[in-house]
Amino acid sequence: MLLLGLDIGTSSIKASVVDADTQQVIASAQYPDVEASISSPHAGWAEQDPEMWWTNSIEAIKRVNASGKFDPQSIGAIGIAYQMHGLVMVDKNKKVLRPSIIWCDSRAVEIGAKAFSDIGEDVCLNHLLNSPGNFTASKLAWVKANEPHIYEQCDKIMLPGDYIAMMLTNEITTSNSGLSEGIFWDFQANEVSADVMDYYGFEESLIPTINPVFSNHGEVTSDIAQLLGIKAGIPVTYKAGDQPNNALSLDVLNPGEIAATAGTSGVVYAVSDQVSYDPQSRINSFAHVNHQLGGENRIGILLCINGTGILNRWAKENFGGHLSYSEMNQLAAQAPIGSNGLLVMPFGNGAERMLNNRILGASFQNLDFNIHSRSHIFRAAQEGIAFSLNYGFEIMQGNGVEPKVIRAGNANMFLSDIFSNALVNITNTPVELYDTDGAKGAALGAGFGAGFYQTPKEAMCKLTKLKVIEPNAQAVAEYKIVYEKWKAVLEK
Repeated sequence: MLLLGLDIGTSSIKASVVDADTQQVIASAQYPDVEASISSPHAGWAEQDPEMWWTNSIEAIKRVNASGKFDPQSIGAIGIAYQMHGLVMVDKNKKVLRPSIIWCDSRAVEIGAKAFSDIGEDVCLNHLLNSPGNFTASKLAWVKANEPHIYEQCDKIMLPGDYIAMMLTNEITTSNSGLSEGIFWDFQANEVSADVMDYYGFEESLIPTINPVFSNHGEVTSDIAQLLGIKAGIPVTYKAGDQPNNALSLDVLNPGEIAATAGTSGVVYAVSDQVSYDPQSRINSFAHVNHQLGGENRIGILLCINGTGILNRWAKENFGGHLSYSEMNQLAAQAPIGSNGLLVMPFGNGAERMLNNRILGASFQNLDFNIHSRSHIFRAAQEGIAFSLNYGFEIMQGNGVEPKVIRAGNANMFLSDIFSNALVNITNTPVELYDTDGAKGAALGAGFGAGFYQTPKEAMCKLTKLKVIEPNAQAVAEYKIVYEKWKAVLEK
């Protein structure tokens, strides 16, 4: 049996076909070749067209099928991972009503802060595990208040992965995990939050059918099957946000296990069996992919930094010329730890939840035209990203998370030795790198959802560990000094 995994990212769509027996990727493809754009009609806004995601998904699937390495007619199930928190709105004919307000959009910060106060902090934290903050429910409230003509036409709201599944199957479903990331889920009542729906005045009919994460979310229609060159009737048996899915792909399913990723954004994701929360909602608690599977609580505790890979890309585009990322990393390695005093604050991609939803903007500190070159800029940018993740790491530790090791896929910024070693040494925590990514994880998740595997852990039992990066005592000491200077700038 073959499994198709789709990773609906901010920058591109990746499709991977996995052999269910060997759990190995047969072929992968990505589309587009250049990173997809984010529209920003106003300062602090961030939007993408869902129809662009669908067009790019079609092209990614066609590319992987064209590899000739497998028979597309042998695909038996589809899994979808997707950028979290985005708002997709469709009318009764399933037509998109407006561009998606995506995860790094900041327009709903004040709306969510007011809801936190009006609903009551104790109610929100104990039932939602978060402030409504700048999440999907608050984004929908913004549309309701500012674009009533759009809101009135809306038949269903979705997350990005729900939309792609709808385009494949013509069915609209979601899950408790998906609703929790939108701050629609009441963990005490184990249902859609009446407090949120009543406060914002949302109609219950806007919420799609709620299915388990691992279940049949619809079957590929005949016209879409013909378009993609696959069989009609293939079920979509798994959908999850990119960070819970990343954790699944790394076999991070149980309390105490931790995953990290550094794509457009940077995330550290821990699993807990406690229905708990950060009092300031700087880190966030969502239903993990296996929450309540077998009756056990599995809560994903998520730290997110908006400006990681996007900062690295910005540095490449503005200082790298025609350099590849690999060549850029080689240049960064020519600068010493601490980049001769140059410090970068990587907060230029919207409101940062870790910083109480403040919009600080990115900045360079101590830039000296006489001693700093682009080597220093490249290194300082990657160190600044690692420092910001460590700052959130300290918040997580203050909330009882005590990691012994961090697992990550050998992808994105973890391909950089500068970044990987900076993160290991500033956190003083080993990092294990695995041969996996979001599309592969989504495919294997579909295998469990289709019943091919008996447990999610069985679906991940053949993970390949590529290497372990251990802290170095001297580097730990050097980075500690630089980090304290960076932290002092942040907390001014």
